[in-house]
Amino acid sequence: MGQSKLDCVTDNFPLMAASLTDACGAEPAWLCRKIFDWTDNSDLAGIATWLVDRPVKVLVIVLLAMVVRRIVHRAIDGLIDRLMSERSSEERDAVEAAEAATGTLRRDILAEKLANLRERTERARQRAKTLGVLFKSIASAVVGVVTFMMLLGEFDINLGPLIAGAGIVGVAVGFGAQSLVRDLLSGIFMLIEDQYGVGDVIDVGEATGTVESVGLRTTRIRDIRGTLWHIPNGEIRRVGNMSQVWARAILDIDVAYDTDLDLAMQTIKDVADALWEEQLEEATIVEEPVISGVQNFGSDAVTIRLSVRTEPSEQWSTGRMLRKRIKEAFDLAGIEIPFPQRTVWLRTEEDQKAPVKREGPGFQTGSQGGGTDDSD
Repeated sequence: MGQSKLDCVTDNFPLMAASLTDACGAEPAWLCRKIFDWTDNSDLAGIATWLVDRPVKVLVIVLLAMVVRRIVHRAIDGLIDRLMSERSSEERDAVEAAEAATGTLRRDILAEKLANLRERTERARQRAKTLGVLFKSIASAVVGVVTFMMLLGEFDINLGPLIAGAGIVGVAVGFGAQSLVRDLLSGIFMLIEDQYGVGDVIDVGEATGTVESVGLRTTRIRDIRGTLWHIPNGEIRRVGNMSQVWARAILDIDVAYDTDLDLAMQTIKDVADALWEEQLEEATIVEEPVISGVQNFGSDAVTIRLSVRTEPSEQWSTGRMLRKRIKEAFDLAGIEIPFPQRTVWLRTEEDQKAPVKREGPGFQTGSQGGGTDDSD
């Protein structure tokens, strides 16, 4: 009957420890422990945790999420600004080169060329801004999901089944839509690097033609026969852009072996220089044409190479116009454009049946058909 004070404290300690665990959990927070120590009331400690401790943690988590989101958005804006500064620098260089190289160009044509250049640059700028918005949306979604899961954890909600289910769904979707993800990632990088745009003439291996649209998943190309190709971006392994900033027309012109090569090269140069001075809208040569010299000794001709630098997408029309004018100039100068020749021997059935005349040690047939020359 005479229980000591120490025995009473010892007997009550398990009840206090159990009450603390019930009120604050296996790992009691600082505030919950203090309230329990001050009041010895588990209900009050639990209420204080719900009204003070957890709201503070929730507020801290939300504030950190907002700070992280803002930092990521600023980083994306910096990336887009760098892309835009590079594009603006390229535009200024191209404008200066166009103005310097087309000093004799008519003012209206020059204005049209520069307007097209600025339109392409503005299109690239809009694409970069669109990508910026896309990246910001993805970053916000990722930060939001992580924040939501952290908040659920603060309210003692078991996230194990949720994470496991999300993982299973993610694996299933990843296997089923891996080609779609590859296409989207390839499209994003194509837009970031500005590999090509609407109106460019590109070669992607299976198809060559003019780009009609560029999306995150597919690119549409119209070839020279009018066929519209829908190509997934993930299947484009390499791209040859034949109309970006400038282009070059290469002409290999054959002349006969007995031609005066200096005369032929001077004639070609005069024709190219004349077209350069004209500065036609559909065949704009942006710098002085270059005669590279003798390119090849063929079986029938000597090949002379001409190189001309043109506006984007005008190398084909420039080359066709140069070939026509060079042919006309060669005709006036008496320069022959050779063509393959061969000798054909004709024998009739009577010739094959004719007796063989033996003369001396050798012999020959009674008759042969005459030789004639014919071109291929």
